[in-house]
Amino acid sequence: MTEYGNIASDANLNHDEILRYSRHLLMPEVGLEGQGKLKRSSVLIVGTGGLGSPAAMYLAAAGVGTIGLVDYDIVDFTNLQRQIVHGTHSLGERKVDSARERLLDINPDIKVVTYDEPFTSENALRIAEPYDIILDGTDNFPTRYLINDVCVLTGKPNVYGSIFRFEGQVSVFWAERGPCYRCIFPEPPPPGLVPSCAEGGVFGVLPGTVGTLQATETIKLLLDIGEPMIGKLLLYDALDLRFDRVKLRKNPQCKICSAKPEVTALIDYEAFCGVPGHDHEEGRLPSEWEIEPLVLAEQLKTGNRVRLIDVREPHELAISALPEAELIPLGSLASRMHSLDSADEIVLFCKSGSRSARALELLAGAGFRKLKNLRGGINAWAREVDPRLPVY
Repeated sequence: MTEYGNIASDANLNHDEILRYSRHLLMPEVGLEGQGKLKRSSVLIVGTGGLGSPAAMYLAAAGVGTIGLVDYDIVDFTNLQRQIVHGTHSLGERKVDSARERLLDINPDIKVVTYDEPFTSENALRIAEPYDIILDGTDNFPTRYLINDVCVLTGKPNVYGSIFRFEGQVSVFWAERGPCYRCIFPEPPPPGLVPSCAEGGVFGVLPGTVGTLQATETIKLLLDIGEPMIGKLLLYDALDLRFDRVKLRKNPQCKICSAKPEVTALIDYEAFCGVPGHDHEEGRLPSEWEIEPLVLAEQLKTGNRVRLIDVREPHELAISALPEAELIPLGSLASRMHSLDSADEIVLFCKSGSRSARALELLAGAGFRKLKNLRGGINAWAREVDPRLPVY
């Protein structure tokens, strides 16, 4: 944990702060008293990516006194399409450091506390303890369930957001006043059923909309104004520019927030969800099931008979492709399995190894044994074998 910035122990506003927040002070719902509340408040943001970026920036601008940032990744070129707290000059930096610098540039009167570490069952309660609200800026199911359980066990509100392609969701899960995340989603989806943004893509401005809505709900809770999204789920479709609201009910049999909970302490969330607590794209297969790009290239050069199966979507072929590869998208593989011969040496690949790892597991379950997954996918091939191909 690293602390930056300096905030007064009381919530008295100095002349510069009164000028900075003057548009807030003119509103009776906020005023001087409300701005003082924000200055005394603290919010923990788990994830400084697509959702955490706009949420953190607006909370900093609004004058939330202490903002905690949890992330353990570095700024990557592919982040810049949507993660607006980071810039090109931040490439290769720790995300929490890049975000902290931007937040203090927006508002040097706040305190930013950084946690350059994964949010896990071992450290979550310690990290969350000083904060009033936890804002979920994550992109994976293990951490979502972890954040929910931390909030239920500590009585904190969980300002939830999620995004995929053109669609987003927002809610406030607060077990003391309504349902929690587990009430609505008691079990995670089967591993591999829901693609990550790294696999399926995300509309660049979508996290801006959803993250800003999360910041809105957070500020409303801190000021105790308006009607927060407790017991409601906001569904947003960017293609149709449509918002729908669904009423949510508390589950009397919820495993953590019911009168007789089964879950009374934090658990192993990766085991519970069957997936890792991150969105790194490479599949997780034993080494004997994988083949390195250079090894495959040598086999192809020497004339070894290998059947290459590309399990990406058809539109991805316009970005990059391997000659002689057959396109069988992952979603079609089960119905087209009859076209494959189990006697053939089959190498599966996708963008970066995750979808093809699932394809390999599907074929192996059907009795195929001469299978390999191209480690790192066509992106690794582009880096290590054929730099004429773009990496995406």
